[in-house]
Amino acid sequence: MLVAAAVCPAPPLLVPEVASGAAAELGDARTACSDALAVLAASRPDLLVVVGAADEDHGGPYPQGARGTFRGFGVEAGVQLGEGEEGPRLLPPSLAVGAWLLRRARWGAAPVEGFAVVDALDSARCLRTGRELAARDARVALLVMGDGSACRTVKAPGYLDERAAAFDAAAARALGAADVAALAALDAALASELQAAGRAPWQVLAGAAEGAGLEGRLLYEDAPYGVGYFVATWS
Repeated sequence: MLVAAAVCPAPPLLVPEVASGAAAELGDARTACSDALAVLAASRPDLLVVVGAADEDHGGPYPQGARGTFRGFGVEAGVQLGEGEEGPRLLPPSLAVGAWLLRRARWGAAPVEGFAVVDALDSARCLRTGRELAARDARVALLVMGDGSACRTVKAPGYLDERAAAFDAAAARALGAADVAALAALDAALASELQAAGRAPWQVLAGAAEGAGLEGRLLYEDAPYGVGYFVATWS
């Protein structure tokens, strides 16, 4: 059963070594992520699952001990998902950022695993995946890594799309209110057009939280670099 969740953005720029001279620009987001992880620890889960988006070649479960790297972003920094033997596959970037946040928070409250959701997965299957994750143990917590639209400004990765602000506002309301139905109703096709990588992980969260009666709180909302970033807690 799901007892708590934290939603955090997944850009490698959260890692100061990757951001380099721009590291201070996401300082407030890092602080909010730390606060969200404290809520997860306080829930005393038996299992923590880090959920993030990935391409089709990197979807599926990742065991405790799986390693990731930020070498593709110009730095040698590496991370590990909890303690354990190194797995056969490298963590996709979204899970690697989650692992970095856990290491930064000195996570030790429960065993930790990863699950990468294929970013094109349809909403119904995302919800089903969430239900399956929530049934993994008596007390399950999720760290959900995902960004909003990447089309908020002309300098954004996806350029400016006038629909982006409304999409992000709806996502922020749903995340802040722990509104399972609103998250489940997010338009997957629109999310894809807006390059909103968080859509699939958020809908996994919606499936996991069905019937859990959790309350939400939005800790951070901004769009630096033209990308929607949110931090929220469900407990």
